[in-house]
Amino acid sequence: MFLKDKQAGHLVEILDLSALFDPLQSVVIGRIHAGEEMQDPASFNKADLIFPSGECLPRYWVDVHYRDAAVTGK
Repeated sequence: MFLKDKQAGHLVEILDLSALFDPLQSVVIGRIHAGEEMQDPASFNKADLIFPSGECLPRYWVDVHYRDAAVTGK
């Protein structure tokens, strides 16, 4: 899966999808796709990543408490 780094604008190939989908993980391993050479894997904060279309990541991928209000009724 490819996401985009908000600051640099580079595409990032996510190498660990389970960490991306896990709201307890704030960092994922990926590889920047820029230039002609394959880049080494690096860590990326999920808060710095968006979809290539510009949309934010789903809240349930980044916030472990996304359902607290629904469960408590508040």
